[in-house]
Amino acid sequence: MKLYLGVDGGQSGTAAVIGDETGRILGTGEAGPCNHAAAAEGRAKLERAVSGSLAAACQEAGLDPETVQFAAACFGMSGGPDDKEQILARIIRAEKLLVTTDAVIALAGATPEGQGIITIGGTGSIAYGRNAAGRAARAGGWGYVFGDEGGAFDIVRQATRAALRVHEGWGPPTHLHDVLLEATGAADANQMLHRFYGPEWPRSRIATLARLVDRTAGESDAVALDILNRAAQDLAMLAMSVRAQLWHPGDSIYVAYIGGVFESPRILERFRLLVEMELGVVCGPPRHGPAEGALFEARRLDRP
Repeated sequence: MKLYLGVDGGQSGTAAVIGDETGRILGTGEAGPCNHAAAAEGRAKLERAVSGSLAAACQEAGLDPETVQFAAACFGMSGGPDDKEQILARIIRAEKLLVTTDAVIALAGATPEGQGIITIGGTGSIAYGRNAAGRAARAGGWGYVFGDEGGAFDIVRQATRAALRVHEGWGPPTHLHDVLLEATGAADANQMLHRFYGPEWPRSRIATLARLVDRTAGESDAVALDILNRAAQDLAMLAMSVRAQLWHPGDSIYVAYIGGVFESPRILERFRLLVEMELGVVCGPPRHGPAEGALFEARRLDRP
């Protein structure tokens, strides 16, 4: 029996899925995040996350993680594949190994035959698409300093800026100031910012506060509502940029969405409204998750 491995390695966690040649899923496992591997600490974190998720998946599948051999394995990695392939090749015994981006595996799982557009709104953001000819394109995904518009970290960054403007007396009133202070246990905005810059508040943890921005918007806070509306618009613009690069006007395209940001009904509703304004575009949830998408890509890799 041939075995295949798909792994989704992201900023929030790592998920592994083991399947066979019939399409059955034999086991799944989860572990911590593994998005960066440039420094020694990052490499160790990557190895722990991959080994941990693989061990959990093997346990469920009744396999020995120390001896299991895969016909093909696919890893979709947040932050890109360039600094991870050599590390993964040492950890995983696979006849064929593909290390790619998280956007590629998200699309593979979300749309029929991996064709269409996936818009990811997680800690960061990116849109990625592939057409019937196999051409691919992306928009966004440039990281938290220069990109990630509409992602959860960006939402909290905008909320924090709004809170600072209230603190300094030159911004419109918003409850976000008090909400963020309470969430961080800070006495004032200065202390909150020092905590956000400290090791106890990495980007992934800061991003979890996006749900508080959504809750504040639900209480008719105009500033919070504006932040969410802009996030939806940014995500829609990423998707439509990919559409323009790969398809002609009026072509039928499925646009899927994935990530915690879309758990906000306000963002999801506005995002769907904006992308479906384009003729031929249908927007909906992903058919499968990214880890299963990585498994699909592993099987494709092993096709004659």
